Amino acid sequence: TIFFNPAGMTQLQAREVSVGVSAISTSFKFSNDGASSVGSFATAGNGGDGGGWGFVPNGYVSWALSKDLYLGLGVGAPFGLKVEYDKSWIGAAQSTSFDIKTYNLNPSIAYRVNDTVSVGFGLNWQRIEAEYLRQAGTTAGTSLVQVKMKLDDDSWGWNAGLLFKLSPATKIGVSYRSEVKYKTKGNVALSSDGSALGNATLAGLVGAGRASDVKAKIDVPDTVVLSGTHQLNDRWELLGDVSWTGWSSIPKVDIFRTSGVLNGQIAQTLDTRFRDTWRFAVGANYRIDDAWKLKLGVAYDQTPVPNAAHRLTSLPDNDRTWLSVGAQWRPNKTSTLDMGLTYLYVKDPKISNDQRADVRGLVSGSYDASIWILGAQYSMAF
Repeated sequence: TIFFNPAGMTQLQAREVSVGVSAISTSFKFSNDGASSVGSFATAGNGGDGGGWGFVPNGYVSWALSKDLYLGLGVGAPFGLKVEYDKSWIGAAQSTSFDIKTYNLNPSIAYRVNDTVSVGFGLNWQRIEAEYLRQAGTTAGTSLVQVKMKLDDDSWGWNAGLLFKLSPATKIGVSYRSEVKYKTKGNVALSSDGSALGNATLAGLVGAGRASDVKAKIDVPDTVVLSGTHQLNDRWELLGDVSWTGWSSIPKVDIFRTSGVLNGQIAQTLDTRFRDTWRFAVGANYRIDDAWKLKLGVAYDQTPVPNAAHRLTSLPDNDRTWLSVGAQWRPNKTSTLDMGLTYLYVKDPKISNDQRADVRGLVSGSYDASIWILGAQYSMAF
């Protein structure tokens, strides 16, 4: 509630605390179909499974200052990514690992205007940390140099929401979360001094085989959500939402050098060409008795990646269908335990990313991709 629509705090009890964690298992297996790399990467294999496990915690607290005025605080991770291939594979000149973490601190306030309308507002302090690894080597040999780029920054955004209680059974919510504009800084480092690259280098990220400080602007997208719930009877509750995300805020990422003899030049451009996306979800809750409730839902979620030519090896993403089941246990009036399991069916992503002009090869083929999410949340009112 605090993260998605702070106005909903007016529907909570006087004081509530909630903590949880999501365990995310991803699988990205590449199949080569015409890839063309250079040097020692040309026959280095398909990279193994680029997926793995990740754990994302969250925590929230809300309390009523009066019957109509609520304060809240949320801690979570709204964006994240982790892809890691074998150190040497046919696409190693483009990436071997990409890891993005965000941390979001979200103080919020909500006010009940009347029995029908509630409003909410929140500030967001958000931090991003990114680490990007790739390999470079000579066009005629087996020498390898690992290139590691690290960037980070923190910035501010905001979110707001409206909640309309149309009847005791029906609620409609509208919420907005702003862009967060980062001016990240960091460095690009090599596993050696770059001399192994010689005169025939896989230039790309390292340019002339040089380490340096770097910077990049990244605008994390804004989001609009329209949601609704309807209590059909004493057993069934229906739910649904439609959300829009402005991923076109990241048409590309230009990473500039800020030190060394190449100061001011572009170290690398991530040519994302991201597009805005829609997500549609419907679900239902079934109350077995006062203690137990079953949950189920399905969603269709568009990818921001526009086509195979602009699909990055570090983001082998595609349109997703979410299939979710879960259960809620309330041992008493003040404690709730929620468990959920989601399978994301990802339509096999095709890739034809041609970076031969930057001497990073052509990665062409497809991925067998899937994602599982297991979540648990404990909430307590007092």
